[in-house]
Amino acid sequence: MRQQQIYTLEHLGCAHCASKMEEKIKQLPEVKSATIVFATKQLRVEVNTKEELLEKFQEICTSIEDGVIVRKEEVINNREESMKNKREYFEIGIGVILLLLGFLLQSSQAYVSNVILLLSYFVLGKDILLSAAKNIKKGHVFDENFLMSVATLAAIVIGEYTEAVGVILFFRIGELFEESAVERSRKQIMEAVDLRPEVVNRINSNGNVEEIPAKEAKVGDIVLVRAGDRIPMEGIIVEGESQVDTSPVTGESIPISVREGDQVISGCVNISGILKLKVERVLEDSMVTRILHSVENAAASKPKMDRFITRFSRVYTPFVVILALLTATIPSFITGDWEYWVYTAITFLVISCPCALVLSVPLAFFSGIGAGSKKGILFKGGLSIEALQGVKAVVMDKTGTITQGNFEVQRILTSGEFGEDELLQMAGSCEMNSTHPIAVSIVSELKKRGLKLVSPEKTEEISGKGICALLGERTILCGNKQLLESYQIHCEEHQEDNYGTEVFVAVDGRYAGRILISDTIKSDAKQAIDTIKRQNITTAILTGDTIRNAQAVAAEVGIDEVHAKLLPEEKVSELQKIRNTYGNVMFVGDGINDAPVLAGADVGAAMGSGADAAIEAADVVFMSSSVEAIPQSLQIAKVTAAISKQNVIFAITIKVLIMILGLLGMANMWMAVFADTGVAVLCILNSVRILYKKF
Repeated sequence: MRQQQIYTLEHLGCAHCASKMEEKIKQLPEVKSATIVFATKQLRVEVNTKEELLEKFQEICTSIEDGVIVRKEEVINNREESMKNKREYFEIGIGVILLLLGFLLQSSQAYVSNVILLLSYFVLGKDILLSAAKNIKKGHVFDENFLMSVATLAAIVIGEYTEAVGVILFFRIGELFEESAVERSRKQIMEAVDLRPEVVNRINSNGNVEEIPAKEAKVGDIVLVRAGDRIPMEGIIVEGESQVDTSPVTGESIPISVREGDQVISGCVNISGILKLKVERVLEDSMVTRILHSVENAAASKPKMDRFITRFSRVYTPFVVILALLTATIPSFITGDWEYWVYTAITFLVISCPCALVLSVPLAFFSGIGAGSKKGILFKGGLSIEALQGVKAVVMDKTGTITQGNFEVQRILTSGEFGEDELLQMAGSCEMNSTHPIAVSIVSELKKRGLKLVSPEKTEEISGKGICALLGERTILCGNKQLLESYQIHCEEHQEDNYGTEVFVAVDGRYAGRILISDTIKSDAKQAIDTIKRQNITTAILTGDTIRNAQAVAAEVGIDEVHAKLLPEEKVSELQKIRNTYGNVMFVGDGINDAPVLAGADVGAAMGSGADAAIEAADVVFMSSSVEAIPQSLQIAKVTAAISKQNVIFAITIKVLIMILGLLGMANMWMAVFADTGVAVLCILNSVRILYKKF
């Protein structure tokens, strides 16, 4: 029986080491799959045993990077992290003082200067040397500690004391900056998606308010949500009225009004009034927790580029080390200038650490996932973002995707004998006991206008056509055109190009008028479709609705192709035809009947208001259910892919450039350290840019 387990890796500081740990853990017979997400410091494993594997994971991780602690708890020990950072700053401070002292004495007292520089080297490099020695003993060579140790010790051997200490100092500072940049970006992304409250204000049986941990709140509890508070969990308002900002969850900037009886979702912010909320879902099952888990799961789903870089780094490091060894020996034997070529080889060793490469891609995709969540767009993995780049056609369901999914009276057209309100009142009175969406929309419009319903003395439902009712002395027919034709009532000539359903009304055998009812097109649909088309992407509708209605909607919002009157299985075959014509296809839907076509598309996207089956089958979920989220997701995917490629190209280019300059005698170890830690920091900062970009 398979089960997923999640662990936190404390003190994990090397992205390349994380990829090695992942490979080792995957080789365990009890493990079916394993993923280490460096950005979240999480190890996610799928195991086929009930045996506790924590000790095995700990042994593997420690053997690769000394000091890593594997915990089942997902909370990092911040105090321990703080102590570690203080020690780092203290050692760097002492090392800098000794380096400056040694440098000042170099011209007057060379011997004393060298001793002080060696002492500085020991203070700054002892942990690196110790880790390298431990890893060699365990059979792990080619890690950054080993490479840096060999490079700096070789520099000392050839008499470059200042250079060796300076490089180890620069490396330590670079590592500190890199760790700080990763941590800051991690916090920025997690703060954007982790909306879980720590405490809630529960109203007890005595009516008093008590503050309790959010995870202790139970279904049925009444919690108090004051103005400015975040709604802690899903529930129904039992008292109060307010405006609620849903943007943290849906990305929708316009607040909504809520009152007693309305349902609210966790993560939204109460803007004005005080609300009392009856809890319907505990914290673990709430929307904020689901969003957090969705983002964490997405980060664990690695894109193809990430897997390529991991494979590339396994070849890259040994290749550069061998190149360094050849550079140190062959030209030295030929020219006799050992010092020059050994120094050049040392720069190669420093450059050979692939951390900047291994770190750049996953962090860019993690930032993209974070940027999407801020807009109410949940990507289910790096593969989803990667697939969105190649989309050539966006295919959408109509109802609930382009339209609101709720029927409303759009127009009332009378024959002239009756007024609009009178015609509506007669139709509403006929339909007052029906639960059909068309009937409900007529009654709703009647109430909106402040008109009264009149109970008919007698009603007769005519199957598939409508209702015949007796209202006072009048006989009312209310239904489709076929109903009136069956009573030989002539309907006036009219155009049938209107979008929606027409309800015809006749009074005492004479045509009285018709009511046009249609699903409302979403306000942002036209602009969103224009934005998609500006990206040179074809748009299409796949719907089970009539051709007339589908074409009317397509014409209003500017969609290129219409495929209507389709059954669920026919949608899948039509999707395949569109893919064959244009290329990769994104399908957006919300209904349970959309699940097969969502799963069959290159990228399936579901509206957050839709059925659970559709959301489960989708690669992307739009929490706001807005059409605007479609082009936003495409833009985020393109920017994320572009930045990840920028990082890879930048890292490789700088490393190759420094190698060439080194061979030409124009690069030193300082430049080599920049090509390692400096480039890593720049790639991190470039990745975090995604969070601040406007989409």
